Formats: sequence, structure tokens, C-alpha cells
Amino acid sequence: MADTLELTAPTTTRTPSTDFPVLDRLKAAEQAIRECMASVQGEPDVSLVQPVTETLELSVVMPCLNEEDTLGICIEKAQRAMREHQIRGEVIVADNGSTDRSIEIATELGARVVNVEAKGYGNALMGGIEAARGQYVIMGDADDSYDFLEIPKFVDQLRNGHDLVQGCRLPSGGGTVLPGAMPPLHRWWGNPMFTWMVRNMFSAPVHDVYCGLRGFTREHYDRLDLRSTGMEFATEMIIKSSLFQADIAEVPTTLHPDGRKAHAPHLRTFRDGWRTLRFFLMYSPRWCFLVPGVLLAVLGILGYALALPATQVAGVTLDAHTLLVASLAMLVGTQLVQLALFAKTFAISERLVPESPKMRWFRQVATLERGLVSGLALAAGGTALIGVAFASWQAVDFGALDYATTMRWVIPGVTAVALGCQTMFASFFLSVLRMARK
Repeated sequence: MADTLELTAPTTTRTPSTDFPVLDRLKAAEQAIRECMASVQGEPDVSLVQPVTETLELSVVMPCLNEEDTLGICIEKAQRAMREHQIRGEVIVADNGSTDRSIEIATELGARVVNVEAKGYGNALMGGIEAARGQYVIMGDADDSYDFLEIPKFVDQLRNGHDLVQGCRLPSGGGTVLPGAMPPLHRWWGNPMFTWMVRNMFSAPVHDVYCGLRGFTREHYDRLDLRSTGMEFATEMIIKSSLFQADIAEVPTTLHPDGRKAHAPHLRTFRDGWRTLRFFLMYSPRWCFLVPGVLLAVLGILGYALALPATQVAGVTLDAHTLLVASLAMLVGTQLVQLALFAKTFAISERLVPESPKMRWFRQVATLERGLVSGLALAAGGTALIGVAFASWQAVDFGALDYATTMRWVIPGVTAVALGCQTMFASFFLSVLRMARK
């Protein structure tokens, strides 16, 4: 039989005194229990106890892919800037699969390394930002082209209540580009052109759309719900911030020559330029679809106005052939306008862009039923015109026709039927797109 431990009451009676107060008895009992548990189960594993996450003011996020030449310099500058200006913060290195000593360098300098398996500039930044503990986030490339000693300027603007603080390297926004820091094609053509486009297409109040040194509040970042996994991540942030009317400020910065020696810059001029243009157009149904669609439709209507009465312009008679080309312009133009509505509706339903007052009005007016009635009316009118041409053909016992005359009935008729069918099916598709997820 196993030994038993008998607990016996004391034989002498004690009066409550300071010799053994109640608190001491409880502590003694707790210690006895701990010793007993330790003898049976061993000491508890303190590694299982998770520390409470500390809330910081700033997280500096650096995307990294084989940056051993310059990563240490960038980390030390960021740490020095925070230390000298009493900013409670951290440095996060979002590593995207480095095979050199980048991770080792970051760890030795006290930076927090976040391994991001999904490849791409945007993926790396999203992984690093998600791991950030700071109220504010400043992102910047780890190639030593950005001076992280300028961090306090961004923090000051964020403390003033701005949602996004964009750096500006170009003189138009007060920045400085040191000799050899930016290729001439980028400085004098690519960057100014794309900056002009983003200012005019999206009303973004920035002078350097490509500057990768920027700061933002974590709350604003979470609200943006960015999707781009590649280099478009930076431009998507500016575009969506502008579309959602965020409070954007701009800080002049200095661009230094790239300090890397082991490999060339990751940027590819024409490939990345095309990706930027493509992204602008995808995010702007107005310029991608609506503007060219309206222009084509107007040209088609003008062609009809001149070709139906066989008008002569500079001695040239605009006849049935002109009418046919005008119909093509009208069909393509109308389809582009419909695509603009599809794209805008989809973007709103996916919360990529906010709903504008014009789109809200259109949604209330352009119902499925009204679209079907309009489409049926167009198709019926076109069928009637074709019927007139058929009657003319029947009148000559289905013999030869005067095409210059009959085509003025057939071409508008066929065009109206096509536009009517487009309108009906487009109305159905638009209704499907409006079925937003809850």
C-alpha cells in the first residue's frame, strides 16, 4: 500500500498572533503546493509564457532581398534617428528570400526579421507592416538611397494628424536628387510624367509618385485594404489614399546614389513603367474606357449626321460606306462606355474605390427594368428600319436593289438592333455586379 501523508491538527491551542498570521499561512501553503508539483511534474517551462506585446509609436519597415551591402547602414540610421529624437520604435526587416548575410546583419543590429515567403515588393511590405507594432509606420528601401535620418520629419507630420506623409525627391516638391542618384530618363521623363498623370487622373497632391520613403498611420493602412503584391503597391497606396480623401502631406527628401555593389537595382525601366501605366488605367475606368468610348460615340453620331443626307465635304460625298464606319464607331464607343460602368461598379462593390455622387445617381436611375425597356425600344426601332428595306426589296420582286438608298435603312437598323441587344444584356450584367458581398 502506498504511503499516505496524514495531516494532524496541532495539539496546543494558539491564539491569533503575529507569530503566524493568515497571510503567512497562505504563502506557506502555496509554496508547499509548488514544491509538491515540481517534485511530480518538474519545473514549468517558462518559454511557454508569452510576453505582453509592447505598443510602440513607430515601426520602420524595410523590404529586403539580398541587401547585405547597405542594410546595416539603413538600420543604424533608423535606430540613431529614433534614439536621438526620443521616438519609441522598432526596425523591421521584411526579408523576401535573401541568400546573403542580410538576415544575419539585421539580427546582429537588433532589428526584427519577418520572413515573407510570397515573392514581390508589395508582398514583402505587407508582411512587414502586418507585423509592425507601431502606431505609425515608415517604409523605405534598404539600398541606402533614402536617408533614414530624415525619419523625424515624417513622424512630426504624422503627429500633426496626417494619414499619409509622402516623401518627395524631385525639385518640384522641394526635394533633392544628388548626382548619379537617378537615371536621366527617370528624372526628366518617367517620374514627372507618371506624377502628372496621378495628379490629374486621381487628384493626388504629390510631386513624386515613385518616392518609396513614406509614413502613414497603421489605422489608415488597414482602412486602405491594399491588394498589389508587386511594385504597384506604392502607387496603389497613393491612389487609394487620394480617392478616399485621406489627409496627405508631403516632405522634401534627398535621394542618394544606390549603395549596393553585389547586384544591380531591382527596378526595370520599361517593364516597371508599363506596369505603372497599366495600373493607372485599371484603376481609372474613366480614362481607360469612358473617355475613348464617348469620343468614338460622338464621332459615330457626327458620321451619321453627315452620311445620311449624303453630304459633300471638300468635294467628297459621304455615303453608305461612311455610314457603315460611323456605325462601327458607335457600337465600339457604346461598348466602351458600358465597360466603364461595369469596371466602376465592380470597383465600388469590392471597396477598391468609394462611390461617387454621380455613380450613386446612376445606380438609382439606371435600373434593370429601365435598361430592358430602352434596349427593347432600340431593337424594335432597328427592326422597323430593316422592315422598310425588306419592303423595298419585296417591291422589286426580290431583285436588284439600289444599295445607296436601301443601305441608309439597313445600316441604321442593324446598328439599332445591336445597340438594343447590348443595352439589355449590359443591364443584366450590371445588376449582377451590384450584388455586392455583405
